[in-house]
Amino acid sequence: MNNDHDARMQFAIDLARRAGDLGLRYFRDLENLTIESKGHQDLVSDGDREVELFIRAAIAADYPQDGIVGEEHASVVGSTGYVWVIDPIDGTANFVRGIPAWCVVIACARDGEAVVGVIHEPSTGETFHGRLGGGAFVNGRPIRTSAATSIEEGSVGTGFSNRADTENVAVLIRKLLADGGVFFRNASGALMLAYVAAGRLLGYVEEHMNAWDCLAGMLLVEEAGGTVVKPDPKSVLQDGTLVITGGKGVFPKLHALCSEAFKL
Repeated sequence: MNNDHDARMQFAIDLARRAGDLGLRYFRDLENLTIESKGHQDLVSDGDREVELFIRAAIAADYPQDGIVGEEHASVVGSTGYVWVIDPIDGTANFVRGIPAWCVVIACARDGEAVVGVIHEPSTGETFHGRLGGGAFVNGRPIRTSAATSIEEGSVGTGFSNRADTENVAVLIRKLLADGGVFFRNASGALMLAYVAAGRLLGYVEEHMNAWDCLAGMLLVEEAGGTVVKPDPKSVLQDGTLVITGGKGVFPKLHALCSEAFKL
């Protein structure tokens, strides 16, 4: 099984990098990009749609029996138990405004549990990747979550979900600041999860995330020695999940803060 997962991981790394190159071509030609709003602070561009079609075509060619769930196009039902969960450009708000903080996200899940996760940031050339039981890496170098034991030792990534009560994140930030912490937001939840895995952020929390934004990153955090609130494998692909992640030393504190702020 590990050999199969290794093959899928290598496929996903290569595909994410190629998709990232395609995304970069759109990013460098923003004045000709068509942008639409899907709702409150929710944008989509030609780049998102074309990159997703590119990723889907590659998966269909190499793993034709697998399912696919993505942000911009309809789901594909597979027969193998494996589902590719993809966000062609996470951080579209950054992408369309010329801010170089966006990424290509490719996860592969088996029966609702992530077994491979790849997050590629084209602007920096960093590829975060890992597979279940195989550790987490950036450009081939092993990564570890922060060893911090206090939230005063670094920044906590926070997300804004338009599917949750906006007041809740304000409560969370207030509590975080009151306890000596500081918040970080770069408008790409997947990238912030990768930064948690790499020990750059103490943790990342968001009241609700879609599977294509979080499954890859949550796997990386766990494989890098961190702790996450486990999503429900039966519902995560359709319904998304609560996300609370962090290095082992700060996770209990982050969980307690979120429990209060999100009324868990």
